[in-house]
Amino acid sequence: MGKITDILKTAQQRAKELNLPYEGALKPEEAYELMKTAPGAKVVDVRTRAEIDWVGRVPGAVEIEWLTYPGMKLNTNFMAALEQQVDKEALVMFLCRSAHRSHTAASVATQSGYSNCYNVLEGFEGDRSPLNQRNSLNGWRIKGLPWEQS
Repeated sequence: MGKITDILKTAQQRAKELNLPYEGALKPEEAYELMKTAPGAKVVDVRTRAEIDWVGRVPGAVEIEWLTYPGMKLNTNFMAALEQQVDKEALVMFLCRSAHRSHTAASVATQSGYSNCYNVLEGFEGDRSPLNQRNSLNGWRIKGLPWEQS
């Protein structure tokens, strides 16, 4: 349990330094370690169905769109779907393409009574490169963490 505690403390310190409204901010490799070892931990992928189908998915992640495709409109059923699929006491790690939508999802979930919300920094595809492209600097895929494509 020491490794889990160390990861969570580091993530909580990041959140405090960044003044984030949820429990913590994780690097992708930390989120994966927690996904494997922390009892009941869940990764919630909030990317659109199209992104998950075309770009790739994290095996074992709960998939709930934050914005719907096409149109990129707010998914008004997000919280209902989250409550149906993820226990409020669980360690919940939100993931999206670049950590922006997941930041908002973690904030809203925290406001809705989820006490253990974390955002996965860098997201699935990572930050944009100087050439304005993702999947080259950082993120879940570049770190070599498990993912699959339809």
